[in-house]
Amino acid sequence: MAKIGAKKTTGWKATISVAMANYIEAGSIIAAASSLTMWQAYLHLDNIAVGLLSALSANAFGAAVGALFGGYLCDKYGRKFIYTYDLLAYMLGVLLIAVSVNFPMLLVGTIITGIAVGAGVPASWTYIAEEAPADKRAAHVGTAQLAWSTGPAITFLLAVLLAPLGLLGSRIIFIHLLIIAFITWYIRQGLSESAIWKEGKEREAKEGSSNNKGVLKELLSLKPNREALFLLIGIYLFWNLTAGAMGYFMPYIYQNVGGLTGTQANLLQVLLWSLTVATTYFVFMKLGDKFSRRSLFGIGAVMGIAAWLILTFTGMNWFSLFAFVILWGSAAGFGAQAFYGLWASELFPTRYRAGAQGIMYFLVRLGIAIWSFILPTVMDKLGFKTAGIVMLVFLAIHCVIGILLAPNTNGKTLKQIEEERFGKSKAIKGKAV
Repeated sequence: MAKIGAKKTTGWKATISVAMANYIEAGSIIAAASSLTMWQAYLHLDNIAVGLLSALSANAFGAAVGALFGGYLCDKYGRKFIYTYDLLAYMLGVLLIAVSVNFPMLLVGTIITGIAVGAGVPASWTYIAEEAPADKRAAHVGTAQLAWSTGPAITFLLAVLLAPLGLLGSRIIFIHLLIIAFITWYIRQGLSESAIWKEGKEREAKEGSSNNKGVLKELLSLKPNREALFLLIGIYLFWNLTAGAMGYFMPYIYQNVGGLTGTQANLLQVLLWSLTVATTYFVFMKLGDKFSRRSLFGIGAVMGIAAWLILTFTGMNWFSLFAFVILWGSAAGFGAQAFYGLWASELFPTRYRAGAQGIMYFLVRLGIAIWSFILPTVMDKLGFKTAGIVMLVFLAIHCVIGILLAPNTNGKTLKQIEEERFGKSKAIKGKAV
């Protein structure tokens, strides 16, 4: 296997190949979302089955479990270790979905895909941040966000183009993800290991210490870690309780609440995600290393709240739908996920950077799993307006936490950030770099 893709993958090519974990993650979620109504009709699924698919998917609990183990393995065996195996499992999962003829096949494929996706996400953000120049970290980490936005835009567009084929079109979309995954896996085989991680492991080997003892204890016992956990879980969980539900259920909501056709729903999502791609590049990647990150975060958070106020209280007419898509789509490009990926890679020491992300990602996706499982029933029994109000509460909480606690890390190296947060002596004692 070492000879496969032996040519070295470096620079922006390495960043892009690693960032593709986010294209694959988001593409998987959207491929499932855009076909949910068709699977429901084809397999005669009830609300419980629909909720189960969402709860165990790449959008929720499947990814949560994958991230928990993936983060630990990433710190113990290296960032590149994950890239050798995660996409092999992913390809098996999407292939199983593509050829599903019954609910058990669809569910198992969904679970495998979710676990594989989750395993790659902490490694992706960690590797990119560790290899990026200090003054261009947001630009490089933003590549992951860019891929995360491009995946849905392309997947929804494919859903529109392949709509005449019905469920066969959905199966083709999953095959497209399989092909993208194979190409990405092949290119990744030329990646070098993270230099920062290697330096830390070499120091531990000389001193006879281990970098995986008491990680959870240290996360909870050290004040800087507790502060980081509160900030990151606060913004990412509460934003994702809305955004994660949207990622899986928005076409379903457009069709079942707004009365749109499948093609209309998917075209709206193409516009939404295209705007996210644009603002990820022109706002987050271009301005995130130069301007106040607190201000950028706050603007995006307020725009997201405004979007859901319109959708919840003005009904689903074309004016409100377009206003929602423009506001939310633009805000998402420099919203909580982009800043979470950046700050989560900056605020923890190297020796458990990926593990910390895996734990947080697990908790966030577990929350999404629970909310996704009950959301179809909430909308069915209490109506969309009630669900929308709950979404607004989630967004308001994440907005307050992010604005109050946003860290000032612009232009600083990871080592500088660590020494400022933990003190130089503690950083040395902890064998972190």
